[in-house]
Amino acid sequence: MAKAPVLTPQSDDFPRWYQDVLAKAELADNGPVRGTMVIRPYGYGLWERMQAEVDRRIKDAGAENAYFPLFIPESYLTREAEHVEGFSPELAVVTHAGGKELEEPVVVRPTSETVIGEFMAKWIQSHRDLPLLLNQWANVVRWELRTRIFLRTSEFLWQEGHTAHATEADAAAYALRILHDVYRDFMVEVLAMPVLIGRKTRQERFAGATNTLACEAMMGDGKALQMGTSHELGQNFARAFDITYQDTEGTQQTAWTTSWGVSTRMMGGLIMSHGDDAGLRIPPRLASTQVVVLAIRDDPAVLAAVARIGETLADRDVRVKVDDRTETSFGRRATDWELKGIPVRIEVGPRDLANQEVTLVRRDTSDKQQARISDLAVVVPGLLDLIQGDMLRAATALRDDRTADVTTIDEAREAAQTGFARIPWATLGEEGEAVLAKDAITVRCLQTPDGAVPASEDADGVMAVVARAY
Repeated sequence: MAKAPVLTPQSDDFPRWYQDVLAKAELADNGPVRGTMVIRPYGYGLWERMQAEVDRRIKDAGAENAYFPLFIPESYLTREAEHVEGFSPELAVVTHAGGKELEEPVVVRPTSETVIGEFMAKWIQSHRDLPLLLNQWANVVRWELRTRIFLRTSEFLWQEGHTAHATEADAAAYALRILHDVYRDFMVEVLAMPVLIGRKTRQERFAGATNTLACEAMMGDGKALQMGTSHELGQNFARAFDITYQDTEGTQQTAWTTSWGVSTRMMGGLIMSHGDDAGLRIPPRLASTQVVVLAIRDDPAVLAAVARIGETLADRDVRVKVDDRTETSFGRRATDWELKGIPVRIEVGPRDLANQEVTLVRRDTSDKQQARISDLAVVVPGLLDLIQGDMLRAATALRDDRTADVTTIDEAREAAQTGFARIPWATLGEEGEAVLAKDAITVRCLQTPDGAVPASEDADGVMAVVARAY
């Protein structure tokens, strides 16, 4: 009898495959309240790596970490009308606490522009206090109707940056810097995901923003996933919360603000952009475990060898795990590590040891090669670098192969069934955007012809990238 596949094949049912990976790779589970999630240790280890890499880049951009309350007075949200209108359907509101009805309801934060704006107004007095560059790592709550672990949940983890600047140009430049130097750099260099960057249309902007910039990625099924956003808020929140400063001439001026964030949605993007029918494929720079050293048999020489190899690689700063659980079959253990996407497996058995060799298995391609044990300290780091680059190249090739340049709305609709379409924004426009929306196709971002962020929607040659999206 043929062995049943561990996972539903992607080509049979991509959403089912995704759910299988979440469970069988031990990433996450559904929480007890609808729409919440429990992130398991292996999944949280990946999130911690994402946090560390993004946090380092945020600090390199000059922002400092802080923390603001989970509960926000309802009146704060009503100060910026477009903001509260945009979030109203998703708000979780506390009306009772301590056995009593509250005098003013409090909102469980869906995002923190309002509460941080309140304190920016308190802390900023002079031009010398600007720019004020803040970030926090926190959880937020948005009461979603349709939920899927990591992609859209009622509670999720993220970072949210909030900044205040003296000029509109300074705020715009910083929002773009975060998009390019923090988010895009992390996603390309660490996640090996060739994200597109661009402007959102007026219809797709963040509630209360004057401009929204975004990173968009193609998933394995050809759909788009918004991986991160950076918003210019103009003076909308500054006026609402009286964020003002005295300029060098002693004149009172209103500040310009930004906000920006990435979340555990990146975990979903990682799974769907790189995963295959055998499970996860984790880029080496992200992997919490880059290499697993497997003992094939319960043999004293083999067990001693895998321990030595583990120590050798750890000394070279390789994140390595030794699997000497020979009470569990080798096949079962190899399949489990494959499911979890560990970039490299080193398999060690008595026959290998007799030749002072081991077998290296690449998770991204399943290719195998023999290597001398004495060479592993050099071979393995080089192989990890090769895999990182190859994964980015493969993802880029997939995206490019499934992106079509079109000239009509009908052609855009057809191309969006299997991937992305690029169409001149002057051809599509807001009317065409509304037409495509009826078929659940959205403008993911606006770009210049060479893939950069355009100065405005009206700039010459602006292209719209359209797709179905998660």
